Amino acid sequence: MPSVAAWPIRLTVGSLLGSLLGLMLVCTGVGLLPRTAEAGRLDPKIKREVERALDWLVREQRRQGYWEANGGQYRVAMTALAGNALLCEGSTATRGKYARNIRLAVDYLLEMAQPSGLIGYKNDYHYTYGHGFSMLFLSQVFGEEEDEERRQQLKQVLTKAVLFCGQAQTTAGGWGYVSAKDGNDFDEGSTCVTQVQGLRACRNAGIPVPKEMIDRAVEYIRKCTTPEGGVQYSIKGGGPRPPITAAAIACLFNAGQNTEDDFYKKLLKYCKETLPATSEDNRTFGHWHYAHYYYAQVMYRIGGDDWATYFSAISKVILRKQSADGSWKEGHIGPVYTTAMNATILQLENGFLPIYQR
Repeated sequence: MPSVAAWPIRLTVGSLLGSLLGLMLVCTGVGLLPRTAEAGRLDPKIKREVERALDWLVREQRRQGYWEANGGQYRVAMTALAGNALLCEGSTATRGKYARNIRLAVDYLLEMAQPSGLIGYKNDYHYTYGHGFSMLFLSQVFGEEEDEERRQQLKQVLTKAVLFCGQAQTTAGGWGYVSAKDGNDFDEGSTCVTQVQGLRACRNAGIPVPKEMIDRAVEYIRKCTTPEGGVQYSIKGGGPRPPITAAAIACLFNAGQNTEDDFYKKLLKYCKETLPATSEDNRTFGHWHYAHYYYAQVMYRIGGDDWATYFSAISKVILRKQSADGSWKEGHIGPVYTTAMNATILQLENGFLPIYQR
């Protein structure tokens, strides 16, 4: 991994623009959603239950295109999460059963894009979550947008979103609930993962992303890892947390790291010991649904018997707790959050989204 010691404490607009022009990694074209004979193969029983969940999400979408958590919170984050769950079914913003709903979600998030590059509002609670999830969602829509004017709008929003990410990165290399540029140089592990997945999805879609930005984030994760393999809440401590550790492994996959080395194996061993798929009550240090939202991505990428065994267990737990209306009600954030995450887990085998592919 390239050294990050010589990089400035905080990237300025000028330095970041320079990075975009001179030091970028761009993969063009791979942001397209694959349409192959291998994609979209779910067990018929699971497919029926997923359809009920997605239909419930559609009913919960507001006329303005957004979804929201309990109390009207997290509208940007919930919209991106629910939108991604619909994309996992195979629909896009231009075709498929949920095309209209996806397009409404895109419209809403584009309206939320600020001149600063932030997707959302600074008075939103923990706005970096919404920003990261929005980059993930919009970049995967970008690949199949057929209208040239719309593509240019998406490209501009995503390019500025990457710039905002660079300015929001903390001196430690991670991200916090709010931007470091706003005077809050606090980092938090789960928001770091959200940004890296969003940045990687942008890069996959052909949006310039400075390599150093992701390198610093990966180094941050390494520094936050305890000897036993758990990733701490923050660089300043807070103890190892299984959900953040699972999310960190997913982040390493997306960042293109060598997941065969001892560091990765240590994190995976920690997760296997602390996140049993059959436990419905393993909520220590975080939310069960958040933990398995990322751990499922990890196990799917590993594949083979590990994935088959895990998915058999986790799908039974998830489907057993599904409500009659198709949603899942657990968790204080609300049913949109839980339903979007569970629907995404159940659809990983569809293989429609590049960010989740093996």
